[in-house]
Amino acid sequence: MKRTAGRAEATEKADAVVWHDLECGAYSADLGLWEELAQAGGGEVLDLGCGTGRVALHLARRGHRVTGLDADPELAAELNRRALRAALPARAEIGDARDFDLARRFGVVLAPMQLLQLFDGPEQRRSALACASRHLRPGGRIAVAILAPEGGAEGTEDGPPIPDVCEIGSRVYSSLPVAAITDGSQILIRRLRQTVSPDGVLDEEEDEVVLADLAAATLETEAESVGLRPAGRHLIAPTSDHVGSAVILLEAR
Repeated sequence: MKRTAGRAEATEKADAVVWHDLECGAYSADLGLWEELAQAGGGEVLDLGCGTGRVALHLARRGHRVTGLDADPELAAELNRRALRAALPARAEIGDARDFDLARRFGVVLAPMQLLQLFDGPEQRRSALACASRHLRPGGRIAVAILAPEGGAEGTEDGPPIPDVCEIGSRVYSSLPVAAITDGSQILIRRLRQTVSPDGVLDEEEDEVVLADLAAATLETEAESVGLRPAGRHLIAPTSDHVGSAVILLEAR
């Protein structure tokens, strides 16, 4: 097998959807909670960091009208293609969750998959929370998922983690978690991404994601500074493949 390092820019863009689906798309432990919150919200749902539509399309299949927001045009476009193909009431907009204006209000605003932990510091998180708050209907709520300290780490109970693998068009994609390192303020998650082409060429690269080490109480305090108040917490238990999460509910004062 031939081995190369790196990829052409065009290939990386084409693969953005594949990597997102491979590394995030299979997670379903939180979907039941988002369904409950969407039903209770009684209006259109806003899905921040929507990606290719893991949450948005799931809710749309259950009759909820959903708007997604994502900073990556490739991911937003893919959500729109999938929604159109399936005739689902979902639409993605391109935008930054820290600074957006959709000119309408929602019954519930969701921030799944540790979105707020991707932001650099409390000011950016407060900006995101303030934007979300301005988009709430009266009585609406914001729901933010963060890593739960009691959630455990991948590979600690059942041995080392196994890679996520898929085959698309005779090309094989593999993503393996190799490290999760914390220094008390940040969590570095490192994955090894490998692609095998139809002619046997192996490309590989490391992908790193840095998350803020964020406690639920800290997030609630930051939310209070922009006019929100805590409205409860939910725990999403870890699975054999994913760590657990805490979902923090917030509402306008």
